[in-house]
Amino acid sequence: MLLTTILNQCYRFKGSIYGQARFVRHLGRQTIEVLVRPRKGSRALCSGCGVRCAGYDRLPERRFEFIPLWGYPVFLVYARRRVDCPDCGIVAEQIPWAEGKRHLTSAYMLLLSRWARRLSWREVSRAFHTSWEQVYRSVEWVVQWGLEHRSLEGIRAIGVDEIQYSKGHKYLTLVYQIDAGRVRLLWTGRERTMKTFRQFFDLLGQERSSQIEFVCSDMWKPYLQVIHERCVQALHILDRFHIVAKMNESLNKVRAQEARRMKREGYEPVLKKTRWLLLKRRGNLKQEQKGRLRDLLSYNLRTVRGYLLKEDFQQFWEYTSPAWAGKFLDQWCRQTMYSKIEPMKKVARTLRSHRELILNWFTAKKQFSSGIVEGLNNKAKLTMRKSYGFRSPEILEMALYHALGKLPEPELTHEFY
Repeated sequence: MLLTTILNQCYRFKGSIYGQARFVRHLGRQTIEVLVRPRKGSRALCSGCGVRCAGYDRLPERRFEFIPLWGYPVFLVYARRRVDCPDCGIVAEQIPWAEGKRHLTSAYMLLLSRWARRLSWREVSRAFHTSWEQVYRSVEWVVQWGLEHRSLEGIRAIGVDEIQYSKGHKYLTLVYQIDAGRVRLLWTGRERTMKTFRQFFDLLGQERSSQIEFVCSDMWKPYLQVIHERCVQALHILDRFHIVAKMNESLNKVRAQEARRMKREGYEPVLKKTRWLLLKRRGNLKQEQKGRLRDLLSYNLRTVRGYLLKEDFQQFWEYTSPAWAGKFLDQWCRQTMYSKIEPMKKVARTLRSHRELILNWFTAKKQFSSGIVEGLNNKAKLTMRKSYGFRSPEILEMALYHALGKLPEPELTHEFY
């Protein structure tokens, strides 16, 4: 079977004919070149407006890299026609297998971008014997096409959080759609300021923003203020994840302070190597750890009292009624304020100041939380690790959209694997 027969079967375009296929040595490598010529009598498309126009002359031949076959690089060789368009003037024709001045065919770029979701970009470049730059350009093209053609209609629930992408407190703000059956990255912005977050609502527009019913976030003040300002009709939910994390952080601070004091005063180091013993949930402890925890709870320590408060608070998440959950929260905060354990008292004050937003989780019938957002953030961090150290936030944003955006992709005449 001829190579041109395969191309006509899987990658055929109206108005173009595959001619001779030949082996050519190029830059020290054996390559395959397939000559392409316009079909006799066909008129070229204007690259500006897409209208068929009369020909003007021909440009020099260009090589467009196609998907490798049997380990050989494949190039489509074509001399573009120039057309005399009444509206656009004399311009180069539009070709269906590549865009603009790109040297890679659309099929090859789409294939590289799909593999770039599975492997690191460096590994993809090595596997296909191409450059990292070509892989990046392929991902960039697919992402830009997807952003232009995606739909932002019907967004009912969103979650916002930040991730640190570099040392020196450099953050990206990430906004996700977290509707049931539709979870994707909607937007990324530099830093985690009010100005940054407002840009997302500017992109969405006032009409779409008014249709949002649920918003999940942490307790970062700029996020709280912008949500209240731009999304006042939505039910704003403070997520369980950050509340538990803040409580664990405070308990660990109590443990560290008391462990240093006991060491300084010459007491037995009973709190040594007990950090995860106290922070883990009881159901996740091993049998040996349960025994150690039982022994530890027999001591009259501030750490033990803090641990009991933390464990007691777990009952809060089992309520279904916002009213009863609110009563429990108020009672727990009063009890904690009498405990004289300052880090835990700080948690109680924080919970009191955000009481309404915390109880919104029950009002939403526990359907939405930032647990989904944290899961997506873990995928975002994995994308960052796979990147092997992107130095540019623009490239990182491109990688995040590519991995998490669930963007539409250009359709080809054939599905290449």
